[in-house]
This record gives sequence, structure tokens and C-alpha cells, in this order.
Amino acid sequence: MAKRIINAPTYVRKQSVTASEGVRPVTTQDVAEAALHAYDDGALRGAFDLLQMDACRWIRPEDVANRSELTPLLLLKLLFRHPPLRAMAWFRLATLMHRRKVKLLPGILKRRLLRLYGLELVPGARIGGGLYIAHPVGCVIVVESMGTNVSIMGSVTLGRLKPLRWPTVGDNVFFGAGCRVLGPIEIGSSATVGANAVVLTDIPSGAIAVGVPARILTQDCDAADKYRCSHG
Repeated sequence: MAKRIINAPTYVRKQSVTASEGVRPVTTQDVAEAALHAYDDGALRGAFDLLQMDACRWIRPEDVANRSELTPLLLLKLLFRHPPLRAMAWFRLATLMHRRKVKLLPGILKRRLLRLYGLELVPGARIGGGLYIAHPVGCVIVVESMGTNVSIMGSVTLGRLKPLRWPTVGDNVFFGAGCRVLGPIEIGSSATVGANAVVLTDIPSGAIAVGVPARILTQDCDAADKYRCSHG
């Protein structure tokens, strides 16, 4: 299978900008969002690519398999064995319909997700591939955007407070069971949110946040990996 070439928008390809132009420098978050837009562009191929990335999280527990390992037969087996992956398939279809401005169907599929899997995911949300939801029942996920290979254990809420703004989540973030992430905050890439934590402020990349309200326990990426293994 030929590799998909992702072309970032013009504003991402600029190497530098000056302060007098009133444009902020390009960040890795800009590049990640550009890549996500390239996949989640309303094309059937892009939606299927995102579903394949989701399926790669189920080939081996606590691992992100290479997409070359995912055959059509293996994809069918994974969909049959794992209800959370079937939920993601319905979500990707609902988002595809939303991008193509199909009326009624996205709302019908959203209600199907809630009825069959107890999962609330808004069709059209910018959510990267590789989303792993271990136990969908009781999860409410409403975000500004979410990166790739995010792990969610169960009964997790990502939502808003009073302003109509939601969290922004980076890549490879881990959310422990029962945690709450609320408001217009940013969760940095490779961050870990502990079980039952209530997060109301930004979490830097690679940090572990625990408690009510959440506090930063460490910003050591190796320690974060050990925490995930012992609490995943």
C-alpha cells in the first residue's frame, strides 16, 4: 500500500515569521493539527486510515502496532472481538457523514453510540487516529481537538465549564479511570492524568497529574511510562 503523503497548509510550511507581521511562530501543535486535517478531510480514504490507526491499538495490549501488520482479515477479527473498536468505527462513520454535510445520519449514529456502548462522542470532533477507549461505558469526550494514540481507561469526562470551550489534547496522552478534564485547557503530549483526578489547569508535556484538584506529580517521561504500566 502506498504511503499517504500529507501536505501541511501554507501557514505551517513557513519556516519563520517576524513579530511585526503579527503572526505567531509555527509550533509542533500546528504541524500535528495540519496532519489531522489531512486525514480528517471528509474523504472516505482518510476516515478509513483513522479507523486503521484505531485498530492498531488493539493488536497487542499497551502497544501501538505498525499499520503494515493490519490485514483486512485481522481488522474484521478485531472488530468482531472488541466492542470499543466497533464504537470507534461508528464514530468515524458519523464524522465522515458530518464532514460531507449529510443530514440526520450523524445524530442517529451519535445516539446509537450512546445506546449500545454508553459512549458520548460528538460527530465532527477533530480526534486523531489510534484512540484507545478500554471501557466506553460512562465516557463523555468533547474536545477542541485530540492528537493521535490517546488512551482512555473508563468513566472519563472531557468537557467544559462555564465558557463554551473544551480541552485540547496532545498525542500519546493517558487518561486514568474516572478522571475529569474540564474547561479550555491544554493537555500536553505524553502527559498522564491519574485515576479520579480533576484537571482544571494546563498539564505540560510528559507530566503526571493526580489528585482533586489535580497537581503535577512529575514531568519525567520515564516515570510517566511506569505509572501507566502500573495503573493501566
